[in-house]
Amino acid sequence: MAAELRLTVGLDFASRVIAWQQAKGRHQLPWQQTRDAYRIWLSEIMLQQTQVQTVIPYYDRFLARFPTLQALAEAPVESVLEIWAGLGYYARARNLHRCAQTVLADRAGKFSSDPDENAELPGIGRSTAAAISVFAFGRRAAILDGNVRRVLARCFGVERGDSAAQHEREMWSLAEALLPEDRIEAYAQGMMDLGATVCSRHRPACDACPLQLICVACRNGRQAELPQRVVRKALPERASSVLLLTDGRRVLLERLPLSGIWGGLLSLPAGIGESADAFAGRQGCRILSRSTLPPIRHVFTHFRLTITVLRCDVEVFGLAAGETRWEWLPLADVSAAALPTPIRKLLLSPGLSG
Repeated sequence: MAAELRLTVGLDFASRVIAWQQAKGRHQLPWQQTRDAYRIWLSEIMLQQTQVQTVIPYYDRFLARFPTLQALAEAPVESVLEIWAGLGYYARARNLHRCAQTVLADRAGKFSSDPDENAELPGIGRSTAAAISVFAFGRRAAILDGNVRRVLARCFGVERGDSAAQHEREMWSLAEALLPEDRIEAYAQGMMDLGATVCSRHRPACDACPLQLICVACRNGRQAELPQRVVRKALPERASSVLLLTDGRRVLLERLPLSGIWGGLLSLPAGIGESADAFAGRQGCRILSRSTLPPIRHVFTHFRLTITVLRCDVEVFGLAAGETRWEWLPLADVSAAALPTPIRKLLLSPGLSG
């Protein structure tokens, strides 16, 4: 299919995208106008499942703290998670740190121009590897992120079919078949810009699209149908309970193990396996009053979580010395701490301090 479409559309597809990008695409994003593979890689990881305007302030703060790959690799993972706090999908931050360490130790601190080699690194998939090769080295490679997929599926009327694997091969084949021989950076950026700003998921601006005249979805009125979505099963429900110990100025938090969805973050103690009074006593405090807060509901990719919160107002009479697992965090520092999003929202809610 890709070969037939390539013959039909020819170079017209790429030339339309490139001309549009140069005239109306994005040119002032902070990771543009650079060949620094570190900065390009960082932006690509942050942009996974996250919008540009959300990423920009995190990107700037991250580079201020870790200006080079070596600085990132040599930092403790807890510091990386603190800067990442609030951006979500924390496995990205852990993989970012591990990847930097791998590149520094095994590849002399440099990314390769070969996308296949970069795809072997932690947290770097095929599309991200291609983006590094394109924007840092000017190498001809196909990018297939969510925005590009949407443009291709609509423009060429790509159906999902019964086989997910076959559909994936077809999309990659199409993306590679359409690559121009030159001006690859403008083409790749143009495809991503089109998907993000014109060929959006809802209410695409077809009148402003350079592909309007050759777009199957536009011609047949199928913009809302394409790309076809995967029918997802109902998410399973999970439940947990946490203990919120606070003296009005501080809150007791636990440093979670690196494995798991919230690995390496600070969070409220869960599954303590003993009474709240006994646990509080071991943490150097005495419970004065307690109340059950409204449950917290949070949706992950693969399940829904309901968290029951027991708030205990306490009097602290002693702090454990040399204990790295537990931390009494000042409530004033919550916004800057590496906390799971639902826990941060809870701790920042009105009425917790005082």
